[in-house]
Amino acid sequence: MQQAQVEEQTLVEHITDLRKAIINSVVFFAVCFIVILLSINQVIPILTDQEKLVMLGPLDVVRFYTGIAGSLSLGFSAPFIGYQIWKFIKPALTEEESKTAISFIPGIFLSFVAGLAFGFFVIFPTVFGFLMNLGTQNFDMMITAKEYFSFMLMTSIPLGFLFEVPLVLMFLTAVGLVTPDKLGKVRKYGYLLMAVVSALITPPDVISQIIVLGPLIALYELGVLLSKVMYKRKLKTEAENEAS
Repeated sequence: MQQAQVEEQTLVEHITDLRKAIINSVVFFAVCFIVILLSINQVIPILTDQEKLVMLGPLDVVRFYTGIAGSLSLGFSAPFIGYQIWKFIKPALTEEESKTAISFIPGIFLSFVAGLAFGFFVIFPTVFGFLMNLGTQNFDMMITAKEYFSFMLMTSIPLGFLFEVPLVLMFLTAVGLVTPDKLGKVRKYGYLLMAVVSALITPPDVISQIIVLGPLIALYELGVLLSKVMYKRKLKTEAENEAS
């Protein structure tokens, strides 16, 4: 009976902690959303690069502004949400795993930002310019804000996640979920997946696909290298613990 009460109390505590984590994350996201929405007139020129965009109605303005604010808010909230997740799962982690997890959060966020920057400043203008030049040869091109923003997200967001691959592989190695040998065995499947991604977000020409595929392959190989470094460090730490 007493054990059941303890288990019930533990479950209630977990639910309470989860509720706090969700509320804190939602509040932080909402604050970011409001701040960006209030600054939208300064944000729009940066994102549109002075392109002549068309709105088809008043509701399009609302959707466009809230879409931009929501996307940017999610990106800015990611480190805080990651920290809340870490706080929630911390009791289930060992002290070493807990320290490892919290140390990777800033790096993973910065990798995501670097991927977004690469997508926004390199891939998006390259692909957008190619398709616009292709279209203007036979048509008068009219770009709606919705189409422009959707295309920007399609060519930027995936690269943000893909740039996280090296640190994610390093983290998974640190907690014992993968090893460098396993990553080496699935290398060909990783390359195939990256080739598919590069084909989906670039025009059907070899140069554009190489511009995207090259960095993606380099990121995977960097992930394998970091995995080897982490694996050796992990084995060394375990050996020292056993010796002591």
